[in-house]
Amino acid sequence: MSMSSKKKFEFSKSVNIKNKRAYFEYHILDTYEAGIVLTGSEIKSIRLGKVQLQQAYCYFDKGELWIKDMHISPYEQGGHYNHEPMRPRKLLLHKRELRKLKEKLEEKGLTLIPTRLYINDRGWAKVEIALARGKKLYDKRETIKKREQEREIARKEW
Repeated sequence: MSMSSKKKFEFSKSVNIKNKRAYFEYHILDTYEAGIVLTGSEIKSIRLGKVQLQQAYCYFDKGELWIKDMHISPYEQGGHYNHEPMRPRKLLLHKRELRKLKEKLEEKGLTLIPTRLYINDRGWAKVEIALARGKKLYDKRETIKKREQEREIARKEW
């Protein structure tokens, strides 16, 4: 095996996949760090950075928290042991955190969305989930204006 083909499948030491769209679409009220139940081929794909969080959301089912529509690409060397890319995955939180979240979700207009997926210092895959309220159209316009003003200031400082 040549050096160039070896580097192709080298795992990244730090994976930090952000859901930038979440900050544009929602007002973030509170964030939580949750573990995630994965298969072997899924963690290998995550370490290669092949994850999409844009459409993902969290929901409760029978007292457990699940994440749905998080796309983890199949692992290239997975063979027939590969995973289904869009399967629902269980999130791991303490019971008191789950109870607190469930109570807050019963309020009208609140939802749970993943904002970031990363590998912590111990090598565990973690998902940062946020309790959020959807933005109205005028809020989104305000966000765009603020971002453009910051860019303009940054250009002038250059």
